[in-house]
Amino acid sequence: MMLKRFLRYYKPHRKLFALDMLCSFLLSICDLFYPMITRSMLNDYIPNKKLRVLIVWGVLLLVIYLVKMAFKYFIQYYGHVVGVRMQADMRKEAFEHIEKLPFSYFDNNKTGSIMSRIVNDLQEIAELAHHGPEDLIVSVFLLVGSFILMATIHLPLTLIIFACIPFLVIFAARKRLKMSRAFTESRVEVAEVNATLENSIAGIRVSKAFDNAAYETEKFESSNRRFVLAKSKAYRAMAEFFGGNGFIVDFLNVVILVAGGLFTYYGAISFADFASFIIFVNIFMTPIRNLINFVEQLQDGMSGFVRFCELVDTPVEQDAPDARALESVKGKIEFEHVSFSYEEGEKQILSDINLAIEPGETVALVGPSGAGKTTMCHILPRFYDLAGGRILIDGQDITGVTRSSLRRNIGIVTQDVFLFTGTIYENIAYGRETASREEVENAARLANIHDFIVSLPDGYDTFVGERGVKLSGGQKQRISIARVFLKDPAILILDEATSALDNATEVLIQKSLDLLCRGRTTIVVAHRLSTVKNADEIIVITDEGIRERGSHAALLEKNGIYAELYRSQFASV
Repeated sequence: MMLKRFLRYYKPHRKLFALDMLCSFLLSICDLFYPMITRSMLNDYIPNKKLRVLIVWGVLLLVIYLVKMAFKYFIQYYGHVVGVRMQADMRKEAFEHIEKLPFSYFDNNKTGSIMSRIVNDLQEIAELAHHGPEDLIVSVFLLVGSFILMATIHLPLTLIIFACIPFLVIFAARKRLKMSRAFTESRVEVAEVNATLENSIAGIRVSKAFDNAAYETEKFESSNRRFVLAKSKAYRAMAEFFGGNGFIVDFLNVVILVAGGLFTYYGAISFADFASFIIFVNIFMTPIRNLINFVEQLQDGMSGFVRFCELVDTPVEQDAPDARALESVKGKIEFEHVSFSYEEGEKQILSDINLAIEPGETVALVGPSGAGKTTMCHILPRFYDLAGGRILIDGQDITGVTRSSLRRNIGIVTQDVFLFTGTIYENIAYGRETASREEVENAARLANIHDFIVSLPDGYDTFVGERGVKLSGGQKQRISIARVFLKDPAILILDEATSALDNATEVLIQKSLDLLCRGRTTIVVAHRLSTVKNADEIIVITDEGIRERGSHAALLEKNGIYAELYRSQFASV
């Protein structure tokens, strides 16, 4: 089943692959000419002084080798091209699949481990895709062809030589399982090393800030030691595999010398036939070695393919079969008896939440950490599905609309801004890829970042560095706001959008956010209660659900949880 699935990836490249296999087949035929011509020369042309025939066959052999060179060129170049193209197809499939995976997958899998499946594993698969069929076809044909030709010379000696081959096959089969387990374990550890490395590099600034280089080194060394141990076990299994096979091959050389020498001594075969047998043995030693290499390639490649299949078989986000596009959104949002937990069986983060937000209203969610405020922002665009209840937008259950259309109508500004490696222009245009340059610049003006951008030497073409490292927190935040301005959604989510900024920058960005909120249904999550005083309604959420709701003035007058939070914040100012 797995092999059938693997062969499916040859289909788009079947013509080039067929030519590669044809060249491999013809190459193996070329290799069989030399021992037969050698036998004829030693038995006939040289003893009978047939100089002209000898020269003709010598020239012909040279022509065959020139043709053989052309076949090898084709196999080495286009054979690898087939493997690389298959690798690219698989990588594309894996990446497109990753883009459709739910948030929960990335919650439970390390970035470095995912990258290892797309990069390292697929490299091994590409090698198998090219060399595997080629080695198999050439090896089998050379072995069969050699057996037939050797049998025509002297069948008993041929049977003695080929009787050694089953021992080689049996030994390889016994060691293959051990090598399989060892290489699978080493592949897992490679993924762990990648994950640790990716995490440490991504957090290098935090590491330096806390002077924790020694701690990070120890973490990496721990993964590295496990990697070395796993690789050592794999290479020990491989050493047993190749060492044992090497001995059997050497033993085969002893057999041909002793048995062939005895047959020659007693006149059963001529010296020329004996020489031909030695050449034949050297010829089919190559396919035997290739078959051994094929076992290793098959093991590495198929273990990588299994991990690739695990990735692309992970269930993706699915729309309902009759899902329709969410269009002409006015922005009314209703939470009806909503319950949610991140893992089945765990304590619910949200339980029986009921909330209605009218179009154009600004609603603030406040309360202690862990109460579920950010979770409510995550379930609205269906980053996670509900455990119970439903959410409606303009009266339509969000499970009945396509995720794409739902998310197109929701803009999100968070505290942790992510900028892609590239230019400022590219990061703003990410909000709507079809936008014109004029629209991108206008979005930057609305976000109060245009003047800063044009003051830079490269303007909008300035590279922001990895994750926007060359920009300040406030500059990155305004670029993310410009991105949402360009998207122009009907519903806006502001999740702690200014909590990481200093007061002066917060005031500047708050003006941009106020402008962004106009005419949009807005949900604001904030710990700084000063930023939500003007909200149409403030919802106080605790781990017991919605405890209070009302305007800023009404909640202060009520003298409950909100009033206590407000006084505790401003008492320390």
